[in-house]
Formats: sequence, C-alpha cells, structure tokens
Amino acid sequence: MKSKSTRSTLLLGAALVLTARGALAAQTPPSWNDPVVLRLIERSRELRASAVVDSTFRTYKAEGRGYVYFFFDRPDSDVRNLVKADQVALDLFWKAPDSTRQVIVGQRDQKLLPTDIRYHIDHLTVVQDDYGDRIRVGDGDEVSAVLHPVGPGSESVYDFMLADSLSISYAGGAVHVYQIRVRPRNLDRPGFVGTLYVDRSSGAIVRMNFSFTPASYVDPYVDHIRISLDNSLWMERYWLPYKQEVEIRREIPMLDFMVGSVIRSRFEIRGYEFNVDLPPTTFLGGRVGALSPARRAAFQFDRGLFDDIEEEGLTPSPSLEEVKTQVRQVVEDHALSGLRPVRLHLGAISEVARYDRSEGLRLGGGLSFRPRGDVFAHVSGGYAFGRQRPSGIVSVSRDAGAVQPTVEAYWDDMGDIGGYPGSTLLENTITSLSGHQDYTDPFFRRGATLSLRHGDAGGASVSFRYEDQRSARDVVSDDPADTDYRPVRTIDEGGLGAVAVRAPFGLPGGGDAELNGQLGRLGTRTFGSVSADALWELKSPTRPWSGEVSLGGGALTSRAPAQWTYLLGGRWTLPGYDYRSFAGDRYWLARAEATVPVWAPYVSVRALGAVGATYLTAARTLPVDWAATDSGGLRGSLGAGLAFGWDALRVDVARGVRGGGWEALFSVAKEFRSWL
Repeated sequence: MKSKSTRSTLLLGAALVLTARGALAAQTPPSWNDPVVLRLIERSRELRASAVVDSTFRTYKAEGRGYVYFFFDRPDSDVRNLVKADQVALDLFWKAPDSTRQVIVGQRDQKLLPTDIRYHIDHLTVVQDDYGDRIRVGDGDEVSAVLHPVGPGSESVYDFMLADSLSISYAGGAVHVYQIRVRPRNLDRPGFVGTLYVDRSSGAIVRMNFSFTPASYVDPYVDHIRISLDNSLWMERYWLPYKQEVEIRREIPMLDFMVGSVIRSRFEIRGYEFNVDLPPTTFLGGRVGALSPARRAAFQFDRGLFDDIEEEGLTPSPSLEEVKTQVRQVVEDHALSGLRPVRLHLGAISEVARYDRSEGLRLGGGLSFRPRGDVFAHVSGGYAFGRQRPSGIVSVSRDAGAVQPTVEAYWDDMGDIGGYPGSTLLENTITSLSGHQDYTDPFFRRGATLSLRHGDAGGASVSFRYEDQRSARDVVSDDPADTDYRPVRTIDEGGLGAVAVRAPFGLPGGGDAELNGQLGRLGTRTFGSVSADALWELKSPTRPWSGEVSLGGGALTSRAPAQWTYLLGGRWTLPGYDYRSFAGDRYWLARAEATVPVWAPYVSVRALGAVGATYLTAARTLPVDWAATDSGGLRGSLGAGLAFGWDALRVDVARGVRGGGWEALFSVAKEFRSWL
C-alpha cells in the first residue's frame, strides 16, 4: 500500500534506487565463504545480539497498513481469479531491548467467490524483528524453525557470497550496502535461500529477499513461499521496518491440476514516533492482539478495499519477481518447490474422461515431474474406445531466462476447426451424451512444436511446428448418414509445417489485444494468416455490475487449407444461428455482455449481443461435406439470461436478428473454462 503521509526525514515514497558502485568489479570474481563476507555476517550478528543498539533509543510506535489477497492462478497462463480481499490496519509498538507488540485495529474483507479460508495471524501482521534467530511462517504450520542467516552458528549451516556493493539513494543522501547471497550448505535440509543487503557502516540488515528449501515446508501443500522485507533509515539513525511482501502458493500434493491457490500480502509501516511513553500494559497478552470485531469494522481506512489491486493488479510485484530471480541465481539448477517432484497430472477435468462423436469415450491421465529446478515436464495420454486408438502428449518447458522454451510432441491429439471453441470439453461431453450436440469440428494431429516465449505466460511468443493432420470421422453413430449429430467435416490432409508469432499489447481504456500471424506449407501449398483480438473487461470489485466488449478479425490467403477457415454461428459467436454455419477466409466479430446482480451473489441478470460477418472469396472452395457458406453480409444476435452463484453458471436465451432463430445456451464463466 502506498503511503500518502509525509515522512519526517526519509522520502522512501520515491522508492529505493539501486545503483551499482562497481566496488567489487575490479576485484577477483566473488567466491563462497570468503573471509570478508564471513566477517560481515559476524558483524550483523553482533549488532542483532546487542541488548541496546542505541542508548537513546527506548521505544517507538508506528502504524502498519496493508492488504491480503487470496486468489487462484494457473501456471500455464496469466489468468488469476480473486477469491477474497482483506484490508488491515495495525498499531505497532517496540521497547528496548526486544519487546514487540502489534494490535489489529482495523480490518475489513470481501469475498468474490465462495471460500471458508482462515488466515494464520502472521498473514495479517508484519515482522518487526527480521524474524529473529528462527524464522517461522504460518504460525509454524508452513515453516517452523529455519535458522536466520545471521543467527547463532549460521556459518556452519549456510554458504555466503559477497555479490556486489550498491548504493541505496534517498532524497537527502545515500546509504552504501553489501549484497550477500545466502544458500544452505545442504539443500536437502530446512534453510533460507536468497539475498541480504547489509549496511556497510553499521552492519544492519537493510533488505532481505528470500525463499526456502523444500525441506523447510511443514505443510505438504506448499509450492513456494517468497518474502521481501525492506527496512529504512529513520531519523538518520534507526533501521526499522518499512515495506513487506509475502507470497504463499499451494497446490494439491499428489495432483498437478494446473491450478494453485495464492495468499499474497503487502504491508507498509509508517508514522513512526520515537521514545514515546508506553503504558506498562502495552506488552501484556502476547505479541499480537486485536480490537473487538465491531471496533475493527468501524476503523476509517484512508484507502479503499480494492484501491491497491486496481493500481497493481494480481501480478507479482517487482519485489517478488526480484526474489524469484535472486533465488534462482543462488541455487541454480535445484528445484525449490515444496511439492512432490512427481505427481499425477491433469490439464483439465476432461482429460480423465470425455465423450464426442469422433472418439467415443476417451479415458486418460498423466504425470508431471521436475527433472531440475527450472525444467518442468508432463506426459499425458489416453485411449479412445470409439476410435480404438491411443493418444498422448509429452511436453518439456524451461521456466527461466528472458526466453522460455517449450517442446511438445503429440500423437493423435485432437484439434478443433474454427477458431472460437463452442464449449469446454466437459460441457461438450454432457451435450454429446444427452442431446447429440457435439460442439467440436475435430481432426487429429501427429507431430511436434517448439515454442519460444518471452517473459511470463502472457508474453510474446514464436512457435515452429511440423505435424501430420488427418480427418476425423463419426465413430459413435451406427449410420453416420442418418444420425442426430452434425456431420464430421473433412480437412485437407497431409504434413503441415508452420511458424506462428503471437504479440500481446495493451489498448487505451484498459483493453488487452493480441496479434497473431502464421505462415505455413501443406504439400506444395504455401499460405498465411493474420488475426487480431481485443478485449475490454468492465469489471471491478467496487462496482456491482460487470461487462465486457470484444472485437476480433482475421484473414487467410487463398491457398490456406480448409482447417484454417474461420467459422461463426451459434454458441459464443453469433447465437441464434446454426452452429458454425458461416465460413470465411475473412471475418470480423464484435461481442458485448453485461451482468447485473439482483440477489448478490446468488442471482444476476444478463444482457448480451453480437454482430459479425464472414467472407468467402471466389478462389476459395470448401469440402462438399461442410455445409457452410459465408454470412451473406451482416449478422447479429441479441439475448438475455441469468447467472447463478457468483456468476459462475449461466443460462442465456438469444435470437439471431437476421434470418436466425432462438437458441438456449448453458455455460460457465470463462475464467473457469480452462479447468474443464
């Protein structure tokens, strides 16, 4: 949380600026456990052990203000779903030599999805003593007793490296610090992994960025814990807490379901008053106390509950990203996840079981494993009883560096024609079994892909693939010519080589866009495509209503194979028209929807609309079994519906306004579709 108060002598609101001084650059390369760095650690230990750091420094009181978020994330995407937000106000007290006390004086929260989570008390408070000699997180349920890197006897447990000499610049001067990397001598035991920044003049700890070894985690659900603690120089004399961030991520121990829960807190400490007279009762009753629920709820916060997330979002802050980077530099190839190195793997529920007209019943599963710290691999496969054939995927990715590669090999993986999926595979299983409505246009692929992605899961990427593509067929109908299922569309078969580029970027008004280009060759035909999608999400926890507006469009060259054709009509495109009845080598589509609660959070009303068109050039022909034409000009849809249970389940009715009919649509909110 960003402070708006005036600090007495320190303007850290301008942020910490680290500039390399190069004092170590001219020396020999740094080495572990050099006598110089060990003397620095001993000096910091002596300072922490001093009964009285400054005889004129008796007490202080201060204010802590912060936010705690609980959300879900998927490691293979940049999608994060906020479940609960808390805002906390603390009064902090300290008395020499080492008495501390915190009182929760204000607290409010809001749930955006159902949850019964209850936080450990240290998730809602701050660290006043750099964790003391033994580090505990989650009241000992997550990390119990990891030795502090400057705790007694730390040289026998940790390796230390003097990595750099830096200058931390303030408005009124600069403080010179040493950057010290820390790792356990035995990475198979509980330990601190990260970086210390130590004041060159006093030996005081200015900053700590760190995580833990896997053996440190008591809770088997913990994937990782990352912590960033910043102290600041107050009154030009005292190094005291200023800013603290913690991230705790969990997953299911035995199952890699490609989703995790995250607790992330961000606190700032301000309003220090020194050498104040504190009542004798201040430090009675333990280190943490709280006012009554009514008094905490009545506290007047100077910022809104969602102000911080509106400004910063749910992406990791620069401080937490710095922790991630520095920890990797320290441990190199070692995995620091507390999760088991080998787990069952499911990318979605439908990987266990699904049903469609081209496979029949398919059962499957997989395994994931980490052969080294920054390398992740998974193997998944299954057997389609209708086709009487196995299928599978092997994927290996490296999550480190400026460019992150992924190699994927697949055998009889099912693809879908059309660009816009009509439903999740789980929903498609239900409709295929219950009403002979299969919303896939499948084909099968055998080949491999190399993808190079910049940065995180939402970064720009380029991919290279070669695969053999084959048509699917209806394997569940006794007579495919006399069935309630839509006919399976044939494709232009053969070996396909292609390169694809994806470039995401921001738009005015808070929108996000993505530009995609592909160049491919099938047999003797060379072709290409370009498409773009834009999305504006009108969604905020501070507003009762939500909405979104999306725009999409694309074009193909005339020699592109049939399976690259754009298809519109029906669910999630132009409802009220026959499903995927409009085909084109060019298209555009605009959609909008709004949701307004009438009995929050259980029931909401919805309105939706769409307009678009497809265009087929004279030079382009489609397979005769496609039964699709261009849209013949503009087509549109209007509809309304209801959403239930935090808007997770939706029932809509829409009508095509030019030559269309009525269509009922059951779906789930898009943020949950990747899980299905």
